[in-house]
Amino acid sequence: MSVTDSLFAFSLAALLLTLTPGLDTALILRTACAEGGKKAFQAALGINVGCFIWGTLVALGLGALLAVSELAYTILKVCGAAYLCWLGLQLLRRPRSTFIQNESGLAAQGNWFVKGMLGNVLNPKIGIFYVSFLPQFIPAGHSPLIWTFILVSIHVAIGTLWSVTLILSTHFASSVLKKSRVIKAMDRVTGCLFLGFAAKLALSTR
Repeated sequence: MSVTDSLFAFSLAALLLTLTPGLDTALILRTACAEGGKKAFQAALGINVGCFIWGTLVALGLGALLAVSELAYTILKVCGAAYLCWLGLQLLRRPRSTFIQNESGLAAQGNWFVKGMLGNVLNPKIGIFYVSFLPQFIPAGHSPLIWTFILVSIHVAIGTLWSVTLILSTHFASSVLKKSRVIKAMDRVTGCLFLGFAAKLALSTR
């Protein structure tokens, strides 16, 4: 596979993966609707950092441990499912009815950069995907280390464009999406989605 073929094939695969609805999409949409584009972009940046963390582990060969060790996969899977459960229960137990402003006038609802990053890092499916997927698109004779970061960067770039699209799409409906009952409903729906993702992750196999 030539360099051009590798880049094109991976970009297409990464695009399809990004457009498939999942936890990242739910997190960004909920945050954009309830807390605004700035917080949602923080979550998106956290998700991107999570991708680079997984890419680093794969590039260094550590990520391959998940592919061969059932115990390592199970531990990370349980941690990820527990974290998603915690996020989901928080949204269900304490759904917001309005924005809570801090002294600087910004919505205070936790550090969404950290939440986005942890949601990605604690998902072993991302690690397994990178371990099994990225090597297929590394051209023969090229550095696996350099190409791993090139491919992860492409994935992150596509993900960022998709995140920006999601965030901008909520701006036009902000007057409706920021109403008290709508915010409560979004928190509860997102909480249920997170619990669903947690159950799916907990029951998943490699």
